[in-house]
Amino acid sequence: MKGNGDRPPERRAVPREPAAPVRRTGWAAVLHHGLRLLLLLAVAGGVYALFPGAQTSDVPVMERGVVAREDVVAQVAFSVPKLPDELARERDEAARGVPPVFDYRPGAADTLLAGLGQFFASVDSALAQSPPGAEAQAVRGALDRARVPTTLGALEVLSDPGRRAELRGATEAAIRELLPRGVAVSSPELAGVSAVRVRGLSGGERLLSADSLYTADQFYRAAQARLPESAGVDAAELQRLLLVRYFRPSLAENERLSAAARARAGAAVDSVRERILPGQRIVGAREQVGEREVQRLRAYQAALQARPSEGGAEITGARAFGSILFNALLLLIVGALLLIVRPMIYHDNRSVIFLGLLVLAVAGISSPIAHYELPTELIPIPFATLLAAVLWGGRLALVLALVLALLLGGQQPFVGMTVPFEAAVAGAAAAFGLRMAQRRFQAWGLIGLIAAAYAMCVIAVGLMRSRGAGEIGWGITWGAVNGIGSTLLAMGFLPLAEWFTRVTTNQTLMELADPKHPLLQRLSLEAPGTYAHTISVANLAEAVCNAIGANALLARVGVYYHDIGKITKPLYFIENQPRGRNPHDRLKPTTSASVVRSHVVEGLRLAQEYRLPRTVRDFIAQHHGTQTISFFMEMARRADPDAKLNPSEFSYGGPKPQTREIAVVMMADSVESAARVLHDPTPERIRELVDRIVSAKIAAGQLDESPLTLREIHITRDVLAKVLGGMYHQRLDYPPAPPAAGAEAEEPREPAAEPQGAAHG
Repeated sequence: MKGNGDRPPERRAVPREPAAPVRRTGWAAVLHHGLRLLLLLAVAGGVYALFPGAQTSDVPVMERGVVAREDVVAQVAFSVPKLPDELARERDEAARGVPPVFDYRPGAADTLLAGLGQFFASVDSALAQSPPGAEAQAVRGALDRARVPTTLGALEVLSDPGRRAELRGATEAAIRELLPRGVAVSSPELAGVSAVRVRGLSGGERLLSADSLYTADQFYRAAQARLPESAGVDAAELQRLLLVRYFRPSLAENERLSAAARARAGAAVDSVRERILPGQRIVGAREQVGEREVQRLRAYQAALQARPSEGGAEITGARAFGSILFNALLLLIVGALLLIVRPMIYHDNRSVIFLGLLVLAVAGISSPIAHYELPTELIPIPFATLLAAVLWGGRLALVLALVLALLLGGQQPFVGMTVPFEAAVAGAAAAFGLRMAQRRFQAWGLIGLIAAAYAMCVIAVGLMRSRGAGEIGWGITWGAVNGIGSTLLAMGFLPLAEWFTRVTTNQTLMELADPKHPLLQRLSLEAPGTYAHTISVANLAEAVCNAIGANALLARVGVYYHDIGKITKPLYFIENQPRGRNPHDRLKPTTSASVVRSHVVEGLRLAQEYRLPRTVRDFIAQHHGTQTISFFMEMARRADPDAKLNPSEFSYGGPKPQTREIAVVMMADSVESAARVLHDPTPERIRELVDRIVSAKIAAGQLDESPLTLREIHITRDVLAKVLGGMYHQRLDYPPAPPAAGAEAEEPREPAAEPQGAAHG
């Protein structure tokens, strides 16, 4: 028990370890702190590996939109590379401008003429063999065998020898004249080129205008134009059908050579936007820094880092060491906070490792954002902040967010005001906003708060840097995307974080508070009296915890399971006994005390079997502390006054309450049991009962190891008396058991008033 205090603690997830960390001395302490220092250096080195290079003193830090105060002149020659999107666009344009390569096929005309010749020979043969009057049927059969669509006009043209000869002659002449000029399947203009390279035409390779080539459709129309006017529409249609059927292009694209030519053209595009010579001005004084100047400054920074200098590797190593030291000093802020303010987390290996992984995760996602020059509003500071806030509270999460903002702001790609400003404000919004997201639907309010924080930051920086409305709008959009993504990712990773750190969050506690939980169902069915007692104590403990700022949900869940061990022998506890039947009447006092004490052991066994978290199991082990089971101890003294009793056989195994919530439950458990049998429960008598029981706990030293302050104990007395006044009415008196000499004082909760000597536990 601690002295008085007036600072209400924040709500946070439930820690896994007790409040008082294990003291380490000597080599154990050196090893313990040394491992944490190594982890800090490893994380600092990991961040440096993700952002190699340090900001040199030769390059001023300028963001887009600021006005340069003085000229920045290049000391060394360097090249400004094109942006990846810009270079890809130019290479694509160069590849599209490359003329495609076509191979000339001189045998295409002969193949087409041979096909037509076979067709007309088939028609001539069919007509020669057909009887008079059956010419049309013979021609139809020839068309079917050639798989040429049959029309009435085609039958008339082919049945007339003169028109048939006229059609054949004009078509063969067009093939001999046009096909050698070059006919392709499709138009090169469709590929966006104005010329093509033709291989094999006139014995070599020629560059021809795309307009000089025929497509298949143009070839059909040109052949149709060579028909005599007297041929008619039917002949023209039949000619087109025949050319389509037997068409063979004289030009075929060589895809391999075309692709190779386009690849060479793309590779020939210079990846350098401009080359700056020594003495050339990079940014002019009193000029606003734009995208072009930013790219110049980044390239200049990279050139200065890569140049050989005096000291060579020593200078490079010194800069690397400086960067790692920079990272380590910032991370040391979090470490010092944990050591001084939150030692429980500092001494927990899993929690410290998880914090390091969070830092590396944020840096790991930020690295490709910097490399590909993605919007900085996508840096997932809120993701890490939300996880830390859920696990360990908003204050630690806020410090983590600010440290991450400074850490990223010190990396070369993010040097400036924008990144640390946006990251700090958005991280703070996530840390503070978590309080408003106690339900799943309320997560959208948290998302809205993070998005609003990004929006205000983007607007502020945009107005300061004279950025356009479009750029500000996109920044707001990406901030909203980050808010949604970070919140959903944090919700998805929370079960994994709980499992790794062994921290029980409120989400897990709400799942355990479900009456459908198998253990609670067993308690309600197998020990209904204990279940009713549990509900009453839970209401008391929750009211007290709300008043003193403790975790009310944890207290309620802890109460639900604190007496779960009674389901193994429910009839040995008075609240479950039928009237007039008490199994303790047939047992020795030592045996009865052992049975009563065993409900703690059985409760821990069941908790382990049903995989209850450590924080809930602590309620089972500590809610009785090391109190004496005085009723059965007094019975043993009366049975054999000369016997030397072993106090451990009549005491709970403890430990004493280690947290405020368990200490509150100990007091609420006792006063609820005593109030059940209080005669004429007036406010004055209830207040007297509460004061007497709480004072007995303090006198017995049961609250010595809990962090409750005197002020919080005073509030606890008031709340217990007030709530009990509304819960209980006329009851039988419940006189206290006579204290044994030297025994610790205990609340009047043992069953001394019961004639059968039943135990309430």
